[in-house]
Amino acid sequence: MKKLTYLLLLLFIAFPLLSQKRAFTLDDIYRVKSVGAPVVSSKGDVLLYNYTDYSFNPSNSGTRLNAINLQTGEDTVVAGALQPWVNPVFAPDGESYFFVWKRYKKQSVNRFNLKTGKVTLLFEFAMGVNNLIVSPDGKKLAFTAKVYDECRADDECNEVTFRKTYQGTISAHLADKLFVRHWDEYEDDLWSHIFVYNLETKKLTDVTPSKYHSPVFSLGGAGYFTFSGDSKAVIFASNREKDIASTTNSDLWMVDLDGENLKNLTKQNKAWDGQPAVSPDGKWLAYRMQVIPGYESDRFRIALYEFATGKITVISEAFDNWVDDIKWAPDSKHIYFIGEVASYMPLFRINIETRKIEEILPKRTLGGFDISGDGKKIYYNYRLNHLPAEIYSFDLTTNTETQLTFHNKELTDEVDFRPVEHHYIEGANSKKMEVLIVKPHGFDSAKKYPVVINIHGGPQSQWADAYRGDNQLYAGYGYILVMPNPHGSTGYGQDYTAAISGDWTGKVVQDIHHVADYIESLPYVDTARIGAMGWSFGGYMVNWLQAKTTRFKCFASMMGIYNLTSFYGSTEELWFPEWDLKGTPWTSDLYRTQSPSEYVKDFRTPTLIVTGTIDFRVSYTQSLEYFTALQKMGIDSRLVILEDASHWPQHLTRMPLYYNAHLEWFHKYLGGDPAPYDTKKMWRNNF
Repeated sequence: MKKLTYLLLLLFIAFPLLSQKRAFTLDDIYRVKSVGAPVVSSKGDVLLYNYTDYSFNPSNSGTRLNAINLQTGEDTVVAGALQPWVNPVFAPDGESYFFVWKRYKKQSVNRFNLKTGKVTLLFEFAMGVNNLIVSPDGKKLAFTAKVYDECRADDECNEVTFRKTYQGTISAHLADKLFVRHWDEYEDDLWSHIFVYNLETKKLTDVTPSKYHSPVFSLGGAGYFTFSGDSKAVIFASNREKDIASTTNSDLWMVDLDGENLKNLTKQNKAWDGQPAVSPDGKWLAYRMQVIPGYESDRFRIALYEFATGKITVISEAFDNWVDDIKWAPDSKHIYFIGEVASYMPLFRINIETRKIEEILPKRTLGGFDISGDGKKIYYNYRLNHLPAEIYSFDLTTNTETQLTFHNKELTDEVDFRPVEHHYIEGANSKKMEVLIVKPHGFDSAKKYPVVINIHGGPQSQWADAYRGDNQLYAGYGYILVMPNPHGSTGYGQDYTAAISGDWTGKVVQDIHHVADYIESLPYVDTARIGAMGWSFGGYMVNWLQAKTTRFKCFASMMGIYNLTSFYGSTEELWFPEWDLKGTPWTSDLYRTQSPSEYVKDFRTPTLIVTGTIDFRVSYTQSLEYFTALQKMGIDSRLVILEDASHWPQHLTRMPLYYNAHLEWFHKYLGGDPAPYDTKKMWRNNF
């Protein structure tokens, strides 16, 4: 009887403790530590990774380099945030590692000896050091930097030319062809080149001298160039077509380390080829490829190039989703890859001979991974909606997963990080559609809650079961957050992804209405308080809904497309609208019939608009046009223009205002909890 009483007492104590987790707040977004992808030594004894601390005050934020002793599990800070060491790569012998260190005005490459702890400065480069890699023989390093082609590896020439261009009396941009600008930068005759540093001779060589980006522009950056197996050449992705703004034809090229004997390895494919990876035995080049020219959202496949014969074989046709990241197993017989599958990004393994595909780590959203030298363990970071990213290991012999880092444990013990519920409903054409739902803190099924439907961008992308500040924020302030994956989303087969091209206002719009119908049928939803928001294409979608329905109480449109004709003239990667809208504004009527700007007389719904001044993907002028129309129609609206913000605004200096503006707007129209700050005071930095 005493034991029973004791157990009941423990339960009585435990349940209040569980319920004492508080709601997630805007400030908590900046308490979550961002844990980067792991890098493991060939010996399997040390793992390196970067992680970043954030704060509302940027001076209190910074990136650290940590090392984990894989024998003891000890996790040690190697370098602090004031002078961060980033982009660590191990030497092949596992005795040392190289890293990039930003000191003073230049970035330097350094070597850390694991036995002695000694740091050796190797070289500095004024134009920056990006995507550092090491050759298989351990005698060379390679990296990328944007330089002037007439200067190449001449550091002083680059530095002087750059300073005169951007700090001289005349300040201007000049272009004779497209691109004029890309993502968040003007081209300005600066070209991405690959540089090789010889550790023995200490000579730095530009191995891709040209007026072409080599490697090709990528938001991911790393992974678009590599050394050959014999360390005598570099293989890289580059688009060398005449009209690079209208073609996706990136090829894989190989060039000797002196810049001679340039060879196109994939010239027969007029679609995209990229992310080269040489097998450990040096016989194969694996890479990702597409087969439809001009279509950036074609399915990414794994292809093999045989060095001995030049033969190319696609080995992943059985996988009907996108392949995102690839790495060779040490045996040169298998390739590991991350794939996008139904709101997750799990890890797979493919046998290059049998082409058998195995799912190794299901139901996870991986960020990056590495493989031990003996091929027995996988190291990776992954996240779920209620779990910020941490680093884990998976033992392939015992099928055992072990968590290695715990940077966010204290926060997740204190704060209620809400999980995702996976719902499946019928969408357009009776297709099954996945809808992710996050219920608010303290959810009570007997109550009625306001709803925010968040429509993803792309449009060829997906909402994943993965931690995002937005997902926790709205749930923390009393909203049900709904994230649908409608037609056009990735992870549900390529046909589903391709269905949106040329049909921006058809099946996907039907899908959103099916979602709204389903949400309204739930007993805990207040049907009079449902709003919709979206970023990029998602912003376009709410702009279109503005013209076609009054069922939503309010909208929030971020970096959204409004006028399709002016969007075409101000965006940079023209292949995207030319494929998805089936031509140019003077050859395709879709620019008129599917443009929200053509239906201003039907606008009715209050709207928050957010944009950034250096968003060159969807120019801020799109939002300015939209705001002007709303104001002239007498519709309550607010425009937030984030200075020096790109399509992905800076986390520390721009996004706090973004988040608060949304909470304030939704509180005004949907009645969730009040925003923590006054947006106008925040705008003036009085908070």
